[in-house]
Amino acid sequence: MNYVMFKKDNLPLGIMLGLLTPVIGFFLCYLLMFLPKLHIGLGEFFRLLASNRQMIPKIISICLLANGLVFYLYTRQRKDITAKGIFLVTMLYAITILLLKLIHG
Repeated sequence: MNYVMFKKDNLPLGIMLGLLTPVIGFFLCYLLMFLPKLHIGLGEFFRLLASNRQMIPKIISICLLANGLVFYLYTRQRKDITAKGIFLVTMLYAITILLLKLIHG
């Protein structure tokens, strides 16, 4: 992978990071919080989420912490355009969380 790409300051990079970082955070959340305690496979974890929809906004919220970390790192490096992309996607995730909470209570 070309690591020079992550040093650029552009909006598409920020959007890409904003979308992918929570996905990585999701798998880390599964590996660190659920796998050791529940001893279930990833497929079973998805079924658990599907049957317990109140957990979905909570899991997404935890995954967004990873976006906060990446946002912080890019703002510290003065990569403000990339940080704007991360922030934009984070806000879209936040709106999704609010809508899910309204729909599923």
